[in-house]
Amino acid sequence: MSLQCGIVGLPNVGKSTLFNCLSNARAQAANFPFCTIEPNVGVITVPDERLNKLAEFVKPDRIVPAVVEIVDIAGLVKGASKGEGLGNKFLGNIRNTDAIIHVLRCFEDENVTHVDGSVDPVRDKEIIDTELQLKDLETIETRLIKTSKAAKVGDKDAKKEYELLLLYKNHLEKGLSARTLALDEKEKALVADMYLLTNKPVIYVCNVDESAAVSGNKYVDMVREAVKAENAEVLVVAAATEADISELETYEERKMFLSDIGLDEPGVNKLIRMSYHLLNLETYFTAGKVEVRAWTYHKGMLAPQAAGVIHSDFEKGFIRAEVIKYVDYIKYGSEAACREAGKIAIEGKEYVVQDGDIMHFRFNV
Repeated sequence: MSLQCGIVGLPNVGKSTLFNCLSNARAQAANFPFCTIEPNVGVITVPDERLNKLAEFVKPDRIVPAVVEIVDIAGLVKGASKGEGLGNKFLGNIRNTDAIIHVLRCFEDENVTHVDGSVDPVRDKEIIDTELQLKDLETIETRLIKTSKAAKVGDKDAKKEYELLLLYKNHLEKGLSARTLALDEKEKALVADMYLLTNKPVIYVCNVDESAAVSGNKYVDMVREAVKAENAEVLVVAAATEADISELETYEERKMFLSDIGLDEPGVNKLIRMSYHLLNLETYFTAGKVEVRAWTYHKGMLAPQAAGVIHSDFEKGFIRAEVIKYVDYIKYGSEAACREAGKIAIEGKEYVVQDGDIMHFRFNV
């Protein structure tokens, strides 16, 4: 299971700079490579010190971190919902992502022109929101035509869906994003297959200059106030500064640079972890001589489902899971020592996997 995030924003807000920061794996962890799937898609590693610590004890042949796919979605301008600025192509790219990283310009620089002539992150946010909302309205209206026919002939499920679609339509027509409509899980499931753009969880990245990297500025305060009613996260990042940091040769140099400006880690690391939190994702590990590996799963998954993340056969033929808590593995230093200390639990099909578990699955197919 891998996570895909799409970066959106108006021109000259720092979107490409942030993408380049994320794309430079040295900003995340010195040992893991960065690869490119296509020009505007990068695969980056998820920073997780627990993986490095386990590898110190196990000394495996290879280390395999969890990864996040980042899509640099260019071309979003006024009129994108109607096809302006390659709008259709890039709005289609957003539809395939799990979450949206919305970059907002929160810095002043007379050498970097703004497409609308002045710095106003709330206005910029509303421009992008409007284009996504218009595209969602188009999707809803198409579905309404199809569903209304079934609803008129007495199909109860179609009638429920039709009523729900009208709720979405009215909500979007008020200039509100779909994610702010209060619905229960059953109602959300009825229209999940439409992949509404404004229903996706969003992280607003306030791109600031170096002086505001630690505590933000008045523009960041404006953004926080504007999005407080949304299911959204706000993160402050000085993308240009982090781009400079990512160019440094050694991990020690990067840590020193960060310390000098008052940060304990790169903002892009926080961004990846925030993406996990927003999507309700966690990590378990497998640890052996061949490899130490991080696996991403949805919080609340039972052991068989989590096993299925590795391979569907593991879920189908699940027998049991042997589980070591991360703190115990670090305390005792090896699987053998944990076994001797009675720190390996045998768990069945009803076990809810916990973040940081080191797991070994027994299965038969």
